Amino acid sequence: MKKINLIIVLICAAMSVAAQNKLEQDRNAIKSLAGFYKVTFNYAETFSPDDDYKFHDRHRSSAKEIAIIVEDSPKKIVIQHLLVMRGDSMIIKHWREDWTYEDPKILAFEKEDTWKNVTLKPEEYKGKWTQKVFQVDDSPRYQAIGSWVHVDGRSQWLSYSDSPLPRREHTERNDYNVLNRRNFVYITPTGWMFEQDNKKIVRAPGAKDKLIAQEKGLEEFVKTDPKSFGYAQEWWKKNEGFWKDARDIWDNVFANNSTIKLTSKVDNKLLYEKFFAANAQSVKENWTSAKNKEEITKIINAYLVKG
Repeated sequence: MKKINLIIVLICAAMSVAAQNKLEQDRNAIKSLAGFYKVTFNYAETFSPDDDYKFHDRHRSSAKEIAIIVEDSPKKIVIQHLLVMRGDSMIIKHWREDWTYEDPKILAFEKEDTWKNVTLKPEEYKGKWTQKVFQVDDSPRYQAIGSWVHVDGRSQWLSYSDSPLPRREHTERNDYNVLNRRNFVYITPTGWMFEQDNKKIVRAPGAKDKLIAQEKGLEEFVKTDPKSFGYAQEWWKKNEGFWKDARDIWDNVFANNSTIKLTSKVDNKLLYEKFFAANAQSVKENWTSAKNKEEITKIINAYLVKG
């Protein structure tokens, strides 16, 4: 009996070590997404069930981007992306991604700037990472959950989620209102790739989702010389305090509302315009954290649809 108990203890210990090793592999893969990159964006519509559908032009673009780890704890890694333009003389705060391990809740996109908090079953999140993607103003975009897989020297992560229209289309199209995404992230020898298989969907109350087109997307992040990002790094040092306060306020909003619905404009201004203006004023006038949070709360409350 003692021998059997010892074997059980050894097996449990081995399983625990293996789980810890897997978690560390996951963390290393996620942290490798940070860095200095030349990014290329390539999207093309590939199929429509409607014979009369007029396919939209292929989208191609490129940019320089720095991705900075702003929080690193055992089960949470936060990466902030900055667009670097005009050489290294103009910086735009870009998207943010929060990676959380075994997160029991997810903020699921419904439609028309509306998200709902969904509680997952243990089997749906055990051993998995949630990627939470946020807009340039740190308002929600989408969240997806999946497992990192490490095999034959490769690391990859696969997930599915709904999201608003992509930035490249949300001001140009109104023929669909939900992008159903298949997200495939994998590490490459030169950086990483974000591959997407997207379905453009019309969602209406009481009706079945209607597919209007499918799309293939490739975003390739290729490592480049860090020396050309000097101003971007200095810019972030001056501005990161405001955006940390913004994350804190948004986290409270997400935690205290079962549904998040945002209006598109207030005083004919988009949400990100208000945030960027407040950020600039905060840096210029050296606002305290308390002042930042007060102003950020006012902005969010003006756009948050109550009830």
